[in-house]
Amino acid sequence: MPALAPIGIGWRQPHYESLLAERPALGFIEVHSENFFADGGISLAVLDAGREAYPVSLHGVGLALGSAAGLDEQHLTRLARLVQRVQPDWVSDHACFARVGSGLHAADLLPIPFTDESLALMARHVDQVQQRLGRRLLVENLSAYVGWQGDTLAEPEFFNALTARTGCGLLLDVNNLFVNARNDGLAPVAAALEAMRWVDAIRPGSVGEIHLAGHCERDDGWVIDDHGSRVREEVWRVYAHARQRFGAVPTLIEWDTDVPALSVLLSEAERAKAVAA
Repeated sequence: MPALAPIGIGWRQPHYESLLAERPALGFIEVHSENFFADGGISLAVLDAGREAYPVSLHGVGLALGSAAGLDEQHLTRLARLVQRVQPDWVSDHACFARVGSGLHAADLLPIPFTDESLALMARHVDQVQQRLGRRLLVENLSAYVGWQGDTLAEPEFFNALTARTGCGLLLDVNNLFVNARNDGLAPVAAALEAMRWVDAIRPGSVGEIHLAGHCERDDGWVIDDHGSRVREEVWRVYAHARQRFGAVPTLIEWDTDVPALSVLLSEAERAKAVAA
């Protein structure tokens, strides 16, 4: 039987008050780092209260680690200051680019090419972040709706090299794997099997956290990683496979759109515990 690992939920504004009032049994809570970059104010006070009740994971969306324009020094400074204040258990961001030129930010998670050049760039930026923060960074695989011509590395190969070169960890989003496989034209069962093959290609010991979320299937055939519903059955199967391969990895339930009652997130967290066991 796999060992127990903390199961958490994404802590979003609609549940700030109810979580602190009810104090449900959770392994940790995760927040978006950029929502707490301000100096002082009610947001930081709420996060301080959450940190007193639970371990905290800081999950960012703005570092843009794969941007050829380099890292935003102001963004990194604010993140370092937040990490120093909160002392989170985990810090993460995405394998994406968003910054171009002098300060222009796409405000989106755009896919990177999987090449040796892109790997070297990403590794430099991950090293820069880890040195500034004084801790390990987790880097999440992306749900991508376009790709680059001329990729020379398979995506798992890219992450294996990145984690080995920098000592960072992989934040494995199994829903993203399934969404990408579905958008490649695979039926649900085949998409789940393809996601499992992706998992099997990842080096054991490199995964620091797993994300679970829902997605929507549009009438035009696109599958969108919208974090707006319960985790699909096929994704639960991929998660079970990942837990068998990687063991006791902290797991998060993400829900960012059409946020339901707190009890719904807690029921998803309970299912994650059951699947892991």
